[in-house]
Amino acid sequence: MLSAAMFASACYSFTPVVTTGVPLGTRVALDITDAGRVALGGSMGPEIGQIEGRLVQQTTGEYVVAVQAVRFLRGGEQAWTGERISVKSEHVSTVRERRLSKGRSAIFGGAALAGVAYLITRSIIGDGNADSGKLPGDTLQSVRIPRF
Repeated sequence: MLSAAMFASACYSFTPVVTTGVPLGTRVALDITDAGRVALGGSMGPEIGQIEGRLVQQTTGEYVVAVQAVRFLRGGEQAWTGERISVKSEHVSTVRERRLSKGRSAIFGGAALAGVAYLITRSIIGDGNADSGKLPGDTLQSVRIPRF
């Protein structure tokens, strides 16, 4: 049960990629440079700050990404449905990889587990009312009249 709670409440964060290669299929976020905004402005808009999606192909000169979201410089986000775009590596300032944040996941999972435990103990122990376990009696008086 603990592992199910931890899995369901997992928190992710994007961390900068230290190595040059990212495995295909990995969810990445590409921080776009000023030159990249100019180059991609016609097809994606001039205010792009970051492109997030699954890495489909990577060569020395470009990234092909199935886009899931675009974040803008002045805030806001636009959801995409996996359209593939090519971004030249010179238009990317930082490549970030989505990774499980163990610390945040543990804290959130522990809080969720504590909430579930609290609800379970309240239903077992009751609410402190002595009459809470009894069924209510009849609200009307019933009189039996024998038939002859």
